[in-house]
Amino acid sequence: MTGASRAAGPPRRDFLAMAGLGATAVLLSGCGIGRAAPRGALRAAFGQPVTDLDPYNAATAVDEASLIVKRLVFDTLVRREGGELVPGLATEWRREGDTRWVFTLRRGVVFHDGSPVTARDVVACLQHTRQVPSAQTPLWATVTGAEAPDDHTVVFTTEGPLGSLPVNLTLLFVVPARLVADPAQKRSPVGSGPFRVTDFTPSTTVELARFDDYWGGRAELPAVSMPYIAETSTAITALLGGDVDLLWPIPPDQLPEVTGASGVAVESVPSWTYYFNWFNCSRAPFTDPVVRRALCHAVNVPQIVESLFGRGGREMRAPIPETVAGFAPQEPWAYDPEEARRLLRRAGLGRGFRTTMMWFDATGPLARELAQALISAWADVGVTVEPQSIEKAMWLERLNSLDWDMNLQTNTVTTGDAAFTVGRLYTSEAGRLGYANKDLDAVLAAAAAAPRGPERDALYGTACGTIWSDAVGLFPVTLVTGYGRAKDLTGFTPAANNQPDLAAVGRR
Repeated sequence: MTGASRAAGPPRRDFLAMAGLGATAVLLSGCGIGRAAPRGALRAAFGQPVTDLDPYNAATAVDEASLIVKRLVFDTLVRREGGELVPGLATEWRREGDTRWVFTLRRGVVFHDGSPVTARDVVACLQHTRQVPSAQTPLWATVTGAEAPDDHTVVFTTEGPLGSLPVNLTLLFVVPARLVADPAQKRSPVGSGPFRVTDFTPSTTVELARFDDYWGGRAELPAVSMPYIAETSTAITALLGGDVDLLWPIPPDQLPEVTGASGVAVESVPSWTYYFNWFNCSRAPFTDPVVRRALCHAVNVPQIVESLFGRGGREMRAPIPETVAGFAPQEPWAYDPEEARRLLRRAGLGRGFRTTMMWFDATGPLARELAQALISAWADVGVTVEPQSIEKAMWLERLNSLDWDMNLQTNTVTTGDAAFTVGRLYTSEAGRLGYANKDLDAVLAAAAAAPRGPERDALYGTACGTIWSDAVGLFPVTLVTGYGRAKDLTGFTPAANNQPDLAAVGRR
């Protein structure tokens, strides 16, 4: 039996039962999930826990679950709607020469505490986020400064041309200057977004109330309640029973339970979320690209994607999804166990080796099953992998300190632009997976400097090819996100980045 043929493994529920994952952060009882939420609140359950709300926390700077809440609580100068960049706190912006950008701020905007939003707040936020090393740091590496000539003008200066500055600014959340380093921002932050935080218990629930003085107009519903429900089966029960209004992502193997159910609508969207398995390129034997390529050849990716995800996933052809700006298709790694063994012998590992893989189950649908499929495939070529399924907070700590051999996770191209992933994660300076390539650095620097358009996309396409051929990781599947929602909700639009605009959601 080949590793690929074992990939499907037992059904998802059997895995959950074997793992003993019976505890949930919110219990389904006679009173129901979300009954503590204010009357009329939108009860929305995302598949990952929110651990922190500080927009500048290094560990959660690009954490998907935290970003969903942050986009409701904070504002940014620029927002993304579909494929377009649109005004946020900034009403307009212009580029003056190669190294200067001028943004004009919206007038009359106030924070949740009633204080006005000024250019000085934006400058303080930029300065602080540049001082806190995080997964966002590469986005701001060439921004040399920001100044506020008046209350409604912000001027950014860069080392050289930086065409990605506007799209990067969709991630610069603005808070009062006096609070940029306040520890209280982790639990009860102050922003200027359409909702304010009323209660937050990490990894359990977030409670938000509508901010009636929001510059963009009042949100449709008075509150948003976001419980974290660890078991998908429990979350689906809550959705079907009316205790949750919105649930995502629904794993592809469990969509049939929701599809066609009374009072529930199902919508799917090809997402910017994908799985990857990184190799720690600073730790032997993964310092050798021959070993990394061997492990790529050992996996029957098409069969795993089909057997586990079906219509809920698409086989990847690059280190970013095909709908992301800068995508360029690469030649898939041929499934060839004998070639994998030959490469291992060439690397002096003909007898195989032992290593580890870490992940956290809530990273995405079928994470444990995908991990087992990969581990099984590698066992067939003599590589023994110790599975390490750990709690999210510990996983984040180990990820950021490079304390791992292999790391399996999902990632979302939040901005829909290759700069967010290819340009942020794979520079030598970023050091995210122990990989350093000066030639790639030069390509990425040129891409960052180029204006949005074909030349820039081609440079990121070249970078995609280098990352793929150097086998810094295995990129198996882009996910199709399934959303389940109560039919009486209005104004809901599925989001490719898993961060739907909940402020626009209403109820019939």
